[in-house]
Amino acid sequence: MIGHTDNAIEIAAPAAFVWEHTNDVTTWPGLFSEYAKAEVLEETESSVTFRLTMHPDEQGRVWSWVSERSWDRDTWTVRARRVETGPFEFMNITWVYEELADDLTRMRWVQDFHMKPDAPIDTAAMTDRINTNTLVQMGLIKEKLESRRRAVIGFHDVPSNQRRGGDLRTLLSPATCGATSGFSGAVRVAPGEKVAEHYHPYSEEFLFLAAGTLKVDLDGEPVVLEAEQALFVPRNVRHRLTNVGEVEALVVFQLCPLAPRPELGHVDTEEAS
Repeated sequence: MIGHTDNAIEIAAPAAFVWEHTNDVTTWPGLFSEYAKAEVLEETESSVTFRLTMHPDEQGRVWSWVSERSWDRDTWTVRARRVETGPFEFMNITWVYEELADDLTRMRWVQDFHMKPDAPIDTAAMTDRINTNTLVQMGLIKEKLESRRRAVIGFHDVPSNQRRGGDLRTLLSPATCGATSGFSGAVRVAPGEKVAEHYHPYSEEFLFLAAGTLKVDLDGEPVVLEAEQALFVPRNVRHRLTNVGEVEALVVFQLCPLAPRPELGHVDTEEAS
């Protein structure tokens, strides 16, 4: 008898958001309730080999094993297998993501396995156990991912990007909240500091100066912004931000629509100083 389970759940989030957050195995201890640790051993662009360690069971035993995952983003499919099988003769898992709507994704797990003759439980009992636990874990993932889409994100909750100058933080984006039409954030610019000139081939940008005084060069033409003023930057317009005031400038930005790929969103036309 081969053990087989097939379970699915619908998550109110875009497929790309669900995909990214469920395929980063380093975050699994915070996503699943059963894992205490996840350690990446080897990684390529389309696969990862990692060790999972569970929380101690009722008898105080700690189970750990090595698994391998490979993925095909074009078909929204992930295939996994246990490299260290433990009590299993084999364990193969397929994850399939289906975009039902812009903000609704079905995540399906199909597992095929067989227990070793000396395993603590047989294949039939393990099938029941996996079916029961899968529903629990899927429910937790659904709850956590849907909550992340409604989370309040602070300036210091996300990494700083200082590549072009200033202290720039992208707060709301496809990665942080599953946004599908654009992204927004803020940049702090010290007196005399600038954000180097660049342009956006695909996106319009909306700037709001919350504090300070800012000079924005648009295709070489300067525009001065005072606190609580806004400015529109069309596609393909080169722009540079310079703090010409005596206090730190705080600029809120929003860009939409999204570029086809994140690396295509900005084109630099000068080096940051």
